Amino acid sequence: MSTVTAARTAVPTDSRPRPALDWRLRFGALSLIWGFSFLLIKVGTEGYAPFQVTLGRLAFGTAVLAAAMAVRRERLPRGTRTWAHLTVAAFFLNALPFSLFAYSELTIPSTLAGICNATSPLWGMALSLVALSEDRPTRVRVAGLGLGFLGVLTVLGAWQGFHGLDATGTAMALLASLSYPIGWIYVRRTLAGSSHSNLSLTGAQLLLATLQLAVVTPLFTSLPGHFAITPLLAIAALGALGTGLAVLLQYGLVAEVGPTTAQMVTYFIPVIATAAGVAILGESLRWSTPVGAAIVLAGAALTQVRPKPKL
Repeated sequence: MSTVTAARTAVPTDSRPRPALDWRLRFGALSLIWGFSFLLIKVGTEGYAPFQVTLGRLAFGTAVLAAAMAVRRERLPRGTRTWAHLTVAAFFLNALPFSLFAYSELTIPSTLAGICNATSPLWGMALSLVALSEDRPTRVRVAGLGLGFLGVLTVLGAWQGFHGLDATGTAMALLASLSYPIGWIYVRRTLAGSSHSNLSLTGAQLLLATLQLAVVTPLFTSLPGHFAITPLLAIAALGALGTGLAVLLQYGLVAEVGPTTAQMVTYFIPVIATAAGVAILGESLRWSTPVGAAIVLAGAALTQVRPKPKL
């Protein structure tokens, strides 16, 4: 979902007193929240259209960040250029991937969507080699990229001709994962070093994404005939916890333990998403899914290995 890379590349971390709750507990909570998000998306789409799920998610997430900003007495950022850049970031980091994941889970299991999400570091590494001149390829990182995509082919069962796989839904989930690093690179190029706080920028970003979905949703969906309670509660939890609270936990971890440690949460998400999908939703699991997921995570970890600075 929204990951630590965005926090690392946007603005300097805020210097605040460390929270009383140990960072390991907050790390575990963030892993659970984001891991269960794919289950919540699946439940939400059982009662509402994907765009409606995404709009509700963004609205609830924005409300949480607005409350946090009010408590901390922070204001929305100023400046036309900043808002223009945030509009693009909102599309690639929120509106587009959230919508794609919601549509993908109409036809693929939440377990597969969660594993596809783990490919974001692979896409990010591949794109950064092209878009960011300071990111130089190393043998280890290139090997990690190759290993990661081998894991993707394993998850998808390439040797069986992708039998039983919904190609459209899977492609949407992979495109959603690709959208994140596109947004991260854009933020890194345009908003790095901004004088505005992480909370202020993210609050504005979610607000803009909510407005984008508020425009699009009525064009492609109609009001539901009745409001299903369980899917609605899933959407509320997805937004308030999986988007709003998760962002607050994420930036707190980056500020306290640094982006490298905080980014490790990425590797727990598919594990939790898979366990939740199988245990709660009764989704089937082939041997290739966990094996391929492990290969993907190993490859993703290698792509994050940075060369040691020369003395």
